[in-house]
Amino acid sequence: MERMTRQRGAVLAALKEAGRPLSPAEILEAAQREVPSLGLATVYRNIRALLEDAQLHAVELPGQADRYELADQPGEAVTHRHHRHYFQCLSCDRVFPLEGCPGHLEEITPPGFEVEHHELTLLGRCPDCARKPGKRRKVAAHSH
Repeated sequence: MERMTRQRGAVLAALKEAGRPLSPAEILEAAQREVPSLGLATVYRNIRALLEDAQLHAVELPGQADRYELADQPGEAVTHRHHRHYFQCLSCDRVFPLEGCPGHLEEITPPGFEVEHHELTLLGRCPDCARKPGKRRKVAAHSH
């Protein structure tokens, strides 16, 4: 475990305050409130170190750069982050964790198939963007 620097503390604080997965650029913007001189290269170094220390979890969405969120902490309920689901806003591109899991996948799985793992990302507009008129991206009415 590497020592806790002011920069690392600012990165962790940014992720904790956001409560959702952040991109490195979002981490930089939030962490600069605490450490104005913080640079993007330092954010990436701290992300790498925090991943190695199992303090962060990479959130991988198809066709997107990784985002990062805090890993489960000792004493907290295990949320099975490898199985976490997300909502991605199509207007602002922010990603939010979803609670729970739809489960019962056997109802939609073809006969003879065995599900070993699944991922779910809901796409739409977050409350902030839904209130803004005219900022909507065109999305197919029903696409899977």
